[in-house]
Amino acid sequence: MCGIAGVIGSKASEEIISKMLAVQNHRGPDYTGSYCENNMSLGHNRLSIIDLTSNANQPFISNNKRYVLVFNGEIYNYLELKKDLEKEYQFKTTSDTEVLLAAYIKWGKDCLHKLNGMFSFAIWDVFEEKLFAARDRFGVKPFYYSNQDNTFYFASEIKTLFNAGIEKNYEERVWSNYLVYGSYGQPNETFWKGIEQLPAGHYLEFNNEEIILNKWYCFEKEVQKQVIHTSIEKLKEEYEALLIDSVKLRFRADVPVGFNLSGGVDSSTLLAYVNNLFGKENIEAFTFYCNDKNYDELPWVEEMVCKVNNPLTKVLLDVNKIENLVSEMSYCQDEPYGGIPTIAYGELFKNARSKGIKVLLDGQGMDEQWAGYDYYLKSNAVEIQGVKKSPLRPNVLTEEFKQYATKVNYPKPFKDHLLNLQYRDLFYTKIPRALRFNDRLSMKYSTELREPFLDYRLVELAFAQSKHFKIKGDLQKYVLRDLVKNKLSDSISYAPKRPLQTPQREWLRTEMKEFVNERIHYLMNSTIGAWFDKKTLLNEWELYRKEELDSSFHIWQWLNVSLLIN
Repeated sequence: MCGIAGVIGSKASEEIISKMLAVQNHRGPDYTGSYCENNMSLGHNRLSIIDLTSNANQPFISNNKRYVLVFNGEIYNYLELKKDLEKEYQFKTTSDTEVLLAAYIKWGKDCLHKLNGMFSFAIWDVFEEKLFAARDRFGVKPFYYSNQDNTFYFASEIKTLFNAGIEKNYEERVWSNYLVYGSYGQPNETFWKGIEQLPAGHYLEFNNEEIILNKWYCFEKEVQKQVIHTSIEKLKEEYEALLIDSVKLRFRADVPVGFNLSGGVDSSTLLAYVNNLFGKENIEAFTFYCNDKNYDELPWVEEMVCKVNNPLTKVLLDVNKIENLVSEMSYCQDEPYGGIPTIAYGELFKNARSKGIKVLLDGQGMDEQWAGYDYYLKSNAVEIQGVKKSPLRPNVLTEEFKQYATKVNYPKPFKDHLLNLQYRDLFYTKIPRALRFNDRLSMKYSTELREPFLDYRLVELAFAQSKHFKIKGDLQKYVLRDLVKNKLSDSISYAPKRPLQTPQREWLRTEMKEFVNERIHYLMNSTIGAWFDKKTLLNEWELYRKEELDSSFHIWQWLNVSLLIN
């Protein structure tokens, strides 16, 4: 897990690439390297996870000196690929980095289909003076780019591009969609004008000042190849075999591995399999709590830990520290993020890093593949869990600014309504924003996050199955729960999904009200104050402080925006 950066064109220089690497040093503090030649600069921030020697430092140059690679992520099946490649390529490291480069040399862009991992990388062809870049199937690792003034820039974070000289201008349509519809942008978009992201499952070629984008991972076609099971026992057998392999692959590391644990069935399932495979002596679990019994999942976490006997670190999220953490996280994220639960999650990474743990696993991705959200039970397509009314307040915006907003009609490649909702959440809403939040907060503390449930083989298999294997009556993720019923207690394996994890609603209204009030007034008098109807905005803030609403998302939006315009 690292940071990558590059500049190709007339503005390329050692000075600019050094500035870019400096601002994203938290992504890889173990080594910083660069490669510069005529009108081309590549840079890398290394977080050493596999092959800790200097031989695996980047930018990594091929044996024949033709290719230069900068790579962020992990190729989990690198050992298997290496066996296929070592007859044709003489390896000088034990890293997955060199395996990736050797795979590209042998198979070209077709190597992407052979990779099981999370990745974004760029390879410069010295002979032909062209760039090839790619991003993993679900977009776990980021790739941002900008093409202007006869120069192509790319980096792992948006702030890195700002530090290269890209102007920080608002993309009004994306901001308006966020405030009107709660959208975080399309797969290629960011909140900043002139800065795009390479969509998940795509590759990019840059040659002679021309950018060509292509989709290399067609999920829709891969799903069609799956066996549609009629027997639950055969489905569980196939799924469990893949799950075990996925967990094994994601334990490949030359540094200590830890675990993020909530009280839900997903992370508890993962911990149970991890312990069965590797034992529990050195696998430490981390969980957060807020000292509020209405939100804390500690009873379920402690029940699970009591069953498996892993060492557990409980991290308290102190409301008195939230204001500083909110501001720090806004800088870290570069774009709007989800709320105080994201901050709480970040505290786990900070604590783990202080203990020398560089890699953490979590249970992201199970709800989307097995239909675990409550709105999957309903006929509508609402994305927000646990609310009775809309969590949005577009009425606080001026009519002029609202006109920028365009409601997105998400693709519906399947005949089945449930599959289309799951597809939307995998590639347009839930997973893209969760992965973005989690990448930034984990890398903020120089730690690597791995998500075994997002192994593409698991997602394709589960997604393709019939609805009755996903939802039985009001019970969601049915096959998963049936699979783990003998590994977990009934209170965990059959517990409903709990959408609320922190007392954000209460804190914004009470302990944090002066901070929120200050930020709202700052927002109204800022350079984007014209986006808001100030009287209505203040009225909604007053209403929130007086009434018990089931959502604080609109308040969080305003707070979020005010901190990002600094």
